[in-house]
Amino acid sequence: MAKKVKDYYDVPYLEELAGKIMVVTSNFNKEIFLKETKDKIEDLEFNQRQELVAQALNKAFDVDYENVLKIFSKILGKELRGNSGAFTEGWWLWPVGRYVEIYGDEYFDESINFSKELTKRFTSEYCMRPLIKKYPEKSLKILKNWSRDEHERVRRLSSECLRIRLPWSKKLFTALEYFDEYFEILSNLKDDKDKYIQKSVANNLNDLYKEDKDKFNFIINTWKTEKNISKECEWVIKHGSRTADKK
Repeated sequence: MAKKVKDYYDVPYLEELAGKIMVVTSNFNKEIFLKETKDKIEDLEFNQRQELVAQALNKAFDVDYENVLKIFSKILGKELRGNSGAFTEGWWLWPVGRYVEIYGDEYFDESINFSKELTKRFTSEYCMRPLIKKYPEKSLKILKNWSRDEHERVRRLSSECLRIRLPWSKKLFTALEYFDEYFEILSNLKDDKDKYIQKSVANNLNDLYKEDKDKFNFIINTWKTEKNISKECEWVIKHGSRTADKK
């Protein structure tokens, strides 16, 4: 039987994560961390395990949020290139992202800068969403820059974190409320040669169709009428129209 995703976050995982942190700081109480998690984690489902670990991390550090992120930055490891590897190499960082998601929305600059670094090793669309919801204009300004970043994982993040119906997350309607900025970000990415970015843009379109068909049609029709439409954009339109085509 294949191992379930949730079962990677078990007691040995807790020991290993605590060990990584203790190598780079003395401001972490391993005993508190394990007391909060060790006897509970294997009775929980995936999302509950992530939340448990994130909350235990918060209790186990005796420094403030900004300094916790500095500590996390020391254990992130090497950057990944391409958009593969998040769930084969960076998977152990999921509770770190959940920590930022839960506790980071009072610290915009620190959290958004850390999210950019985290996505280069794992992914960080979930910890971005509270920031986008609370600071939409500031976030979108940065996401527009990220949509032209040289790092493909950062470009993908600029799209993925804006999805209205991102799986395992509450709906986020910033795409509708700030449609001009959203349209600009997707347009910056529609010709990207990275297939994972193409999929993210297409999934944005598919989500958009389910919420606002007029805005969906505006994007599709605008892109279709451009001269010399790229094969990448054609694929994005086709894949992003999969629900509309069924109708």
